[in-house]
Amino acid sequence: MREHMIRIRDARTNNLDHLDLTIGRHQLVVFAGISGSGKSSLVFDTIAAEAGAELNETFPPFARNRLPKWTRPEVGSIDGLSPVIVIDQRRLGGNARSTVGTVTDTWTYLRLLFSRLSTPFVGESNCFSFNDRSGMCPRCDGLGEVLSPAVDRVLDLDRSLSEGAIRLPGFGEGGYWYAQYADIGTFDAEAPLREWTQRERDALLYGGQHAAALGTRPPSDYEGVLERFERIYLRTSDEPSERKRRTIEEFTHAATCPECEGERLHEAARIATVRGLTIGQMSRLEIPELRDVLRGIDAPGVGSAVQALRERLQAMITVGLGYLHLARATTTLSGGESQRIKAVKHLGSSLIEMLYVVDEPTVGLHPSDVADMAELLQQLRDRGNTVLVVEHDPALMAMADEIVEIGPGAGEQGGRLVFQGSFEQLREADTPTGHALAAQRPTVQTPRVPRDWVRVESARRNNLQDVTERIPTGVMTVLTGVAGSGKSSLATELVDQHPAIVVDQRPVAANRRSTPITYTGIATAIRKLFARETGAPEGLFSANSTGGCPECDGLGVLYTDLAFMDGQETVCPACHGTRFTAEALSHTLDGLTISDIEHLSITEALERLQDRSIRSKLQHLDRVGLGYLRLGQSLNTLSGGEAQRVKIAKELRDADAPSIYVLDEPTTGLHLRDITTLLSVLDELIDHGHTVVVIEHNLDVIRRADWVIDLGPGPGRHGGTVLFTGPVSGLPETATGRALREADS
Repeated sequence: MREHMIRIRDARTNNLDHLDLTIGRHQLVVFAGISGSGKSSLVFDTIAAEAGAELNETFPPFARNRLPKWTRPEVGSIDGLSPVIVIDQRRLGGNARSTVGTVTDTWTYLRLLFSRLSTPFVGESNCFSFNDRSGMCPRCDGLGEVLSPAVDRVLDLDRSLSEGAIRLPGFGEGGYWYAQYADIGTFDAEAPLREWTQRERDALLYGGQHAAALGTRPPSDYEGVLERFERIYLRTSDEPSERKRRTIEEFTHAATCPECEGERLHEAARIATVRGLTIGQMSRLEIPELRDVLRGIDAPGVGSAVQALRERLQAMITVGLGYLHLARATTTLSGGESQRIKAVKHLGSSLIEMLYVVDEPTVGLHPSDVADMAELLQQLRDRGNTVLVVEHDPALMAMADEIVEIGPGAGEQGGRLVFQGSFEQLREADTPTGHALAAQRPTVQTPRVPRDWVRVESARRNNLQDVTERIPTGVMTVLTGVAGSGKSSLATELVDQHPAIVVDQRPVAANRRSTPITYTGIATAIRKLFARETGAPEGLFSANSTGGCPECDGLGVLYTDLAFMDGQETVCPACHGTRFTAEALSHTLDGLTISDIEHLSITEALERLQDRSIRSKLQHLDRVGLGYLRLGQSLNTLSGGEAQRVKIAKELRDADAPSIYVLDEPTTGLHLRDITTLLSVLDELIDHGHTVVVIEHNLDVIRRADWVIDLGPGPGRHGGTVLFTGPVSGLPETATGRALREADS
């Protein structure tokens, strides 16, 4: 019947090749395919985007302007959609006030509980909110920390004022504030600060009485450097710019608030107790412990709040987050943890006939936990919902009702339906995923011999139990263990105690003008090629210079602010999205305009552009499996896994002296076929004398490790110890050892 199917016809979003697809509703459907094949273009940019846009149209303009914005997909028609809920991997992030408790609403229930039962009685629930004036600590404004200038970083005592002794932005010679110190006749601008008296240095830094004590009085409105820094950077209420944020990070240090000792609340809320525990103590209990404490509360008037709180806590345990506590800042959560936190919100929902779209839910999960995540997705389906999942993990594919593979290749070679059926049928299919499933898994290799060793001493970060561990250099070490066992904490300790390069999944670039062309530095070479071939000036072939379309400022799109209605982004009518002027597009190189060059994939560019300097900088992106990216594609559209591989490519290109590289789950977003490519790239780093330390759950990567450090045995307080260290062949019956043996059986 029509209402039991979702029908997509003539989907053309991104690289989708006029794709037609019909899938059943009330099913768990996994979408597979190699990176760049078009899975996300179909699931997120077509199905979810159309469902979100159609739902938004049912709201009045005032409400629409405050709802998430959806770009309508290029598609002939879509039938059978429901309201959509997207559970993606974007880090929750948030600000310094956002915690696991606030983002899951568990803190709201806990506040309500304390407002009714606390001894002594404090008042309404807002009195237990660190985001409300009536509840927050007056010293730190509910942040739990106070920022203070890092005095030792502000001044370079070996320089004079004229040589830039004040390291803060705007305080060097020619800077906005420079004259306020160098030209007032109080300080010697040419003498190194080390030659000044302590009284003079104090007057420069602190002003006030220190300045008044000098023989030569500064102006009456004189501010010390630190006074001015605090006023400009730390006492403003506006949202700081990226540059301002970097300055604050560089020239301040955070310390636990001396008044509330990090609990964020005012004194009355800090000392009130329920069952002998303060709200701060409860918020620092691991989730199972807090759940057990709540079992003993049966007071009238709070039954529904306690029940709702316990259900939410149990949901967090179900998705493998029992090791967290409610006071944990959301800024410290990984993408996988963030995704599971979002899933918690929907476990207790009574809504049915919804469309859930989930992006790689197994990211960050140990193989032993994948079954629990699959069960969660099946629960959502069994309540009468449709669940669409983009996933590479065979264990989750095996539990799906149906698998859809998009491919066969990436970019222009993808975007087509190459398979639709069961997991057993996929194993026999002549598709990239079918071939990868049928291929023999990598076997444990003969470990490479370490060049030397580095030691991590007495690590106590988070749940680490005073760990001291040797890590070999010149080989690949994999940190393993269940989620929350202490892998990331040990890696962070390594980075803190030894010089290391962290290759994480944070965005490569924040603005839409950053592309593979600009990131790799080939823009100049391309412009020179065009200029040499055509005789035109180089600037004509830059969208950020004279060649950029003046109508859209070289962006290719125009944004129209419609006040209380949704803003509208449209293709620039002058350049038709090419970003360049007609004059720039009138010149060609080997039959290609500068816009055509930007639309080449990296793989295509390696074939078409023979310039050695261009090829040498692009080949590493192709080596890490990113050949499908277009040269002009904005880097802020990349997933976390893609961003990490861009950084790996940069290190392959730029790495010089032997270094320690720390990678956090580099297989994120990788198709089974591409994991072999990634491993060869890591081998290449090692062949150049580098050390690779990888946090990873993928069994193929673990099999290829030279050295394994397995942490556990459980998450949170049940983990934090080293269960095994040595060659992978010696892994005992830990969760990781069992997963390897079960997969090989």
